[in-house]
Amino acid sequence: MTNAHEDHWIAPVATAPLDAGVRVPGSKSITNRAYVLAALAGAPTRVRVPLDSRDTRLMLGALTTLGGRSEATTDGFLVHPLSGSRAEPATVALGNAGTVARFTPALATLGQAPVLFDGDEAIRRRPIGPLLTALRRLGARIDDDGRGAPPFTVQGDAGLRGGKVDLDSSASSQFLSALLLAGPSFDQGVTVRLVGDAPPSEPHIAMTLDMLRRFGATVAREGMEFHVAPTKLSCPEYVVEPDLSTAAPFLAAAVATGGTVRVKGWPKHTTQPGDWLRTLLPALGASVEPDDAGLTVTGGSSIPGVELDLHEVGELTPVVAALLCFADGPSVITGVAHLRGHETDRITALATELSALGAEVTETDDGLRITPATLHGGVFHTYQDHRLVMAAAVLGLRVDGVRVENPATVGKTFPEFVETWTSMLG
Repeated sequence: MTNAHEDHWIAPVATAPLDAGVRVPGSKSITNRAYVLAALAGAPTRVRVPLDSRDTRLMLGALTTLGGRSEATTDGFLVHPLSGSRAEPATVALGNAGTVARFTPALATLGQAPVLFDGDEAIRRRPIGPLLTALRRLGARIDDDGRGAPPFTVQGDAGLRGGKVDLDSSASSQFLSALLLAGPSFDQGVTVRLVGDAPPSEPHIAMTLDMLRRFGATVAREGMEFHVAPTKLSCPEYVVEPDLSTAAPFLAAAVATGGTVRVKGWPKHTTQPGDWLRTLLPALGASVEPDDAGLTVTGGSSIPGVELDLHEVGELTPVVAALLCFADGPSVITGVAHLRGHETDRITALATELSALGAEVTETDDGLRITPATLHGGVFHTYQDHRLVMAAAVLGLRVDGVRVENPATVGKTFPEFVETWTSMLG
């Protein structure tokens, strides 16, 4: 097997139905939201069992640049509030982390000096213009030379007025979350009225609202209008849930092999989009059993073709698309046009790579049509996208010779993915 830190990894084939238990790391979405809210609190917050990955380290680095600091603890980090006294120009390194690019610019307005935001070439192609426009209307001074994308500079004015603003969040629910997370620090709080098409991933919006409340914010929602009152946040301790979207390939492995996989620590109640797997997998012929220890999935004798609207859970699309290549009949995935603005254009990437290995996969405006066919090995290009590494691993369970390009890119959300995957197969 090629080492995971080299250019390619030969995804292992399952020689028998699986019978395994796995534990996945903390949720990236929850971890980075918790870090932002902790930075806006009035006292330090102990964030326990957070995800330790490329994106979460970039978030802690950004908060340090903006005048905060964090200390490692035995099971996470103690995150201190932003000091508000930052007076020297600074640069925030974004990498290709969408949450960092979208959640931290509002925080830069709380200091007293300009902050440059820039990162990888890929982040310069990811949409952020509507968020920058909304921040300007709330009183921020931002210079992006009209690009609506990094690099851009936010001028620090020791605070932001806030107030009411219209926002088009149809390209990403993170635009809305960014304003709501920062809202308690604005002089007038923030009232956001959504315009245009509904944002994708309603569960992530629910996650943001839930976490704001847990940090003591006053939050109200009426239809597509959201209000967060100005307040000083407080949450001495926050425990991060396991990342249920990262659990997707492991549960898909049970379905693909007709075996059983148990994910330990699955929460009984959660706002994470990945919890939708409990509803999806039975539609794919699997049995799903939650209990106090976690979630157990057992695959059936076959996988039926299905029609799925994944608008609210688009991040599951790569793994689900790979799994549907093993179905008994054609499948259609809709509602995920926003995936064209993720780490890569995931719709085009999936159609290209799955078809290259023998499946008949075509793009639609907002999704994919998948017709199963005889698959074969070959290089699966991952476009520096962690979810594509996970999709390729699922294919490799039943297809010999799937060579996954740049598996280390999965370090964005799960640095130990390859090792955990290999261990699951025993």
